[in-house]
Amino acid sequence: MSTQLTTFTRAGLEFDVVDSGPPDGPVVVALHGFPQTATSLQPLTALLNARGYRTIAPNQRGYSPGARPSGRLAYRVPELVDDVVALIEDIDRGPVHLVGHDWGAMVAWSVAAARPELVRTLVTVSVPHPGAFARSMISSDQLLRSSYMALFQLPVLPERLIRARPGVFDQILATSGMSADAIDRVHTEIIDTGALTTALNWYRALALITPRAVTARVTVPVTHVWSTGDAALTRRGAELTRGFVTGDYRFAVLDGSHWLPEECPEELADLIADRIESSRG
Repeated sequence: MSTQLTTFTRAGLEFDVVDSGPPDGPVVVALHGFPQTATSLQPLTALLNARGYRTIAPNQRGYSPGARPSGRLAYRVPELVDDVVALIEDIDRGPVHLVGHDWGAMVAWSVAAARPELVRTLVTVSVPHPGAFARSMISSDQLLRSSYMALFQLPVLPERLIRARPGVFDQILATSGMSADAIDRVHTEIIDTGALTTALNWYRALALITPRAVTARVTVPVTHVWSTGDAALTRRGAELTRGFVTGDYRFAVLDGSHWLPEECPEELADLIADRIESSRG
């Protein structure tokens, strides 16, 4: 089964894309989160490829070497959404099946809300609908769990601290459940390549999010996946997500940490395939 690294461009930026599986198979666009690249999705996409799906996993804005604009304004949600829209339109295979983990889930929610005609089904992993996330801040301990986001929004300081004390950052990731191999890839793919600042700019642009991005309902069929050992996200946000989906909705709970695409790829592949198959006919 072929795997090739391809690219697409938007607004003068060039994005690296891992395009794998049968070329004529149903298309699954998979979006990674922080602090990772499309490499983190390979255990999952390999299983989907074996089931006959073509998977397209971009290294998103700030991660692809050719797509690292400076400044937080370049990382507003509409820009992230338009990147994925450009990719889907470049594929030119009709509406796709969209999957996102962590920040990739945030983008996937926003793409499905803004451009539902481009999304046949949606599977979001870990991060709930933005509106549900906001509401969970005042109805659970989510605000405490998200306190690191305040640090990440500061200019310069977070990356300096991570580079100065890499062992501390590694320990935080390990405590969250990230494997040693995955932590090594954070260094080789993010920190060592100069992508840390541009990856952190996603957080720095959070203050610029619009009310529409938080409240927009999603009409496409959705499966949202939450894990019992997720140290960053509460079950409350996952439970509130149902109120922001007007289409067919499923909620799945897996036993695992925040890093489900690498930790539980088989279970995730089953959930994605079930979501896709249920949309046919």
